[in-house]
Amino acid sequence: MSREMSDALPAVQNRPVRPRWRRDVVELAALFTAVAAADTVAHLIGHGPDGPELLLVSAAVLLATAGFHVWWARRHGHAPPAADTGARPPAARERSGPAGDSGNPGGSSVRSAPTPEESGPGSSPGNGPGTPSGATALWRMRATVQDAPGSLAALCAALAHREVDILSLQTHPLTRSTVDEFLLRAPRGTTAAEVAAAVAGAGGTDIWIERADPHDLVDAPTRVLSLATRTALDAGELPSALRALLGRCTVRTRSAPADGAPGPVDGGTALPVEGALEGTVIRLHAPGGGTLVVERPYPPFTPTEFARARALVELDTRLGPRVPRGQDILPLPHGEAVTVRRADLSDVDAATAMHGRCSSGTLRTRYHGPVQDADRYLRHLLNPHFGRTLVARTAAGRTVALGHLLWDGDETEVALLVEDEWQRRGIGGELLRRLADMAAEAGCARLYALTQPSNAGMIAAMRGLGLPLEHQWDEGALVITARLDTGPVGPASPADPASRQESRLGTAPPGPTAHGTAPLGPAVHGTASHGAAVHGTASHGAAPHGAAYVS
Repeated sequence: MSREMSDALPAVQNRPVRPRWRRDVVELAALFTAVAAADTVAHLIGHGPDGPELLLVSAAVLLATAGFHVWWARRHGHAPPAADTGARPPAARERSGPAGDSGNPGGSSVRSAPTPEESGPGSSPGNGPGTPSGATALWRMRATVQDAPGSLAALCAALAHREVDILSLQTHPLTRSTVDEFLLRAPRGTTAAEVAAAVAGAGGTDIWIERADPHDLVDAPTRVLSLATRTALDAGELPSALRALLGRCTVRTRSAPADGAPGPVDGGTALPVEGALEGTVIRLHAPGGGTLVVERPYPPFTPTEFARARALVELDTRLGPRVPRGQDILPLPHGEAVTVRRADLSDVDAATAMHGRCSSGTLRTRYHGPVQDADRYLRHLLNPHFGRTLVARTAAGRTVALGHLLWDGDETEVALLVEDEWQRRGIGGELLRRLADMAAEAGCARLYALTQPSNAGMIAAMRGLGLPLEHQWDEGALVITARLDTGPVGPASPADPASRQESRLGTAPPGPTAHGTAPLGPAVHGTASHGAAVHGTASHGAAPHGAAYVS
């Protein structure tokens, strides 16, 4: 309700009530006058010499009056002019924020990253129904407001002064305040700092804002149901589902053995059954054992987000290890054919038998060293909670090739092993193409393989993807990185080869690492120096574009 309306209400309510008898007298007089006029007209028509002609003329006048009224109503609307309502036409609106929104309102400190050109990611591709003329940009914003009547209304009014449209709103209740999460559409010229300053001037604190993309337009219940469906069909989707649910974050799985990292929180106490929320870190019991750690630099996780993540992990735990059961027929050049499908723990025996048939040279090329305790190592690789594996089998059920996809931050490592007898038939290249498609669907930006310079088959398979390639040396090994995104070429992540070496010293069971080094070292999926298996970061990238944080 506007202030003008609220000011006018007391005057209306305090107005003295006039006596009703005056109104009744006026209505009675009008009734008698109408009866007298009707009697006079009836007398003239019935007894006058020109009665029929007078009746026809009256009918014609009534019809003409009705026709003129209809024409006038269609040509002129009934809405009152703008001058009567006090409203201004849209073209006359001034694009000005609330008083004092430039600068530093309320003494808040604003820390913002350099804002890119407004034509960058997040710009709305066009103007849909109801959008103002001109290009717009999408923003995701969080702000903490006091849990008091009118606080949210003041914040919305500040955004309206900036001509910022609120597309969706989610609330995260806290003890004495509420974290409100907005999806905003603002004119392209509006920067993150301007929006944050306007919200801070309206009483918002701990403001975090970054560019959004059209995928954020999906409402929260639909997105949660879709993620739950993906997780129910495939255990390997849990890390990607958590990133899609919580935004830009990193998901790590820390194994339960004696590295001291898993579980203990709050000075060494065991991880509670329901998990733990520690600001920007969420710790939950991993479905495959150990601890699942979800973290991001900012903003802190809310209890609502913690409950959502816990529910998704509990769903995955209850359903157990599972993979889609579909399979494809892969014809080979010489008339044979193999079937390709997802592998799981039920394929450990067949994979171990295939390792026994491979020559020492093939295993050394794959793992960069001798293979020890292959059975235990394969149980880790074939667990769908730690990655995705494709298996190629003959018509007789013999496993002849394995392809592994291992999450490594916003990159993904790929590894192939083909039995000697079945090499050079295109099986490895086909598995690599399918694994690359999986990585792209999961939102990974890069796909890399760690191999030896003499491994001509792996090098040719990477070139066969038809993607831009980068080459690096890592302690005598060749790192071939393929860009899965369509953006400009950027530095490989991690750029330092030592960081990849550190990532290979993580938390898998003893045996050759996923990256093929340190036969006795633990194998991991990622880049954590804490001995964690990193499942990746969100598709928004490692650094937000045009982000601002106000405390």
